[in-house]
Amino acid sequence: MLLDGLLDPQTWIDRFGAYALWGVALIIFIECWLFPFLPGDSLLFLIGLLLSQSDEVNQPIWLACVVLTASAVASNVVGYLVGARVGPAIFNRPDSRFFKQQHVDQTFAFFDKYGNRAIVLARFVPIVRTFITLAAGVGKMPMKRFVTYSAIGGVLWATGVTLAGYWLGQIDFLERHIDLFLIAIVAVSLLPAVVEIVRARSARRDERYDEEHERLRVLRDKANEPAADEGDS
Repeated sequence: MLLDGLLDPQTWIDRFGAYALWGVALIIFIECWLFPFLPGDSLLFLIGLLLSQSDEVNQPIWLACVVLTASAVASNVVGYLVGARVGPAIFNRPDSRFFKQQHVDQTFAFFDKYGNRAIVLARFVPIVRTFITLAAGVGKMPMKRFVTYSAIGGVLWATGVTLAGYWLGQIDFLERHIDLFLIAIVAVSLLPAVVEIVRARSARRDERYDEEHERLRVLRDKANEPAADEGDS
């Protein structure tokens, strides 16, 4: 179920088998710049939890953190380059089954509000973390600054969530009730999508982002204000 396992982290782990760590790294890479509906957060947590059991996934925790963090940062760099090159064409395509202009609007507003910090904070916001890299590329955010904040966010998110799963996985209660805990992970991974649906239906569309030139202007203004950005960092 769940879109044929698309949102179920355990299904992905089972599919990858002995290559679970590398498979999760691939999913993280895809989710962070291309396809925002993959279970990035829950996969990181689950791989950490399974690493603590040393049976289904047999890799050292330090290697997992390095691989997953590198995948997250590399994905952001790719998203930035795509945004810088073909961003406007992507951001102005009509709504489709998996692409909604509302998601883009929310990302621009998020980026406009938090500036440099948005690159770090967006790591913990599903959907936004996918579009934020494209937005930074479209807005011509300096590459060096983008990579710096992306690396900080990548460590906090990929390493932090993986370690959280690893440490919690060593608790006896969770070890004895791993099946129930995995069901809870799936349920939690669905919450952001539910929240976004509710907010999209109740919130009024921000008119500032209705026109292409307005969306691009917001990002250009932020990219051309180094003094304000530095203070915001």
